[in-house]
Amino acid sequence: MNNVFKYTDDAIPFDKQGHRGCRGLMPENTIPAFKKAIELGVTTLEMDAVITKDKKTILSHEPFFNREISTLPDGSFINENEETSFNIYEMTYKQTTQFDVGLKPHPRFPQQQKIKVHKPLLADVIDFVEALTEKLVVPSVQYNIETKCLPKTDGVFHPKPEEFVELLVGVIKEKKIESRVIIQSFDIRTLQYLHTKYPNIKTSLLFEPASDKSLQEQLNELGFIPTIYSPCYEIVTPALVSVCQKFNMQLIPWTVNDINVIKKIKQMGVDGIISDYPNLFHKLE
Repeated sequence: MNNVFKYTDDAIPFDKQGHRGCRGLMPENTIPAFKKAIELGVTTLEMDAVITKDKKTILSHEPFFNREISTLPDGSFINENEETSFNIYEMTYKQTTQFDVGLKPHPRFPQQQKIKVHKPLLADVIDFVEALTEKLVVPSVQYNIETKCLPKTDGVFHPKPEEFVELLVGVIKEKKIESRVIIQSFDIRTLQYLHTKYPNIKTSLLFEPASDKSLQEQLNELGFIPTIYSPCYEIVTPALVSVCQKFNMQLIPWTVNDINVIKKIKQMGVDGIISDYPNLFHKLE
């Protein structure tokens, strides 16, 4: 197993990642969320990518319009039984802009500000972010982009991994941000394709605690050492930190929304934290 990006304590600052921008404060995966996250001083913007019918890369956690956050073009809400029928892979980008994803009150994030907004193109997000960091005279941020795909939904909710990655990397290369991009996924096929075809782009292996696979088993299945190992924060221990350091892998858990837990995990030696509330990060300083 080989890894182009080597871990060193001194070379990499603690990575403060805003989950879906800053989901606790602004509508997720939207330009206002990324704006707020940058104003709060994140070092990385975490986001999710899906593909439209006309091969555009847009930001969305699900490849359909989630009932929790979506309002239909006629102003009505989506119920649980029908949400998957609003399949983004079967819509053009223009059609997706008719759906609002910022006005419906979020049942789990009461602090989230409500504004009218649609799912943005990745290209537009990058243009906005690059212009904003230049305007504010703050350091350029990283982009941590998750590929939302699974083997069982190939051709239904998204293209196959090779096409998905090529469409995503096409935008990244066009915007000339390859050195500041991390591609993360639960679907190891996208990471494997990236590692073979675009070895200079950083990769992050996501891990659900429901799986009983050991870290070594996960890495054996992946076939190489990714830049980052990104598990659910509940499984982080000093022993896991040590193992990741042994493999020259950064350890950046998700999604940590309690400042005391953030402090505890940071003290274990993780390399960063992903949080819905990046406003909490200033309490670490």
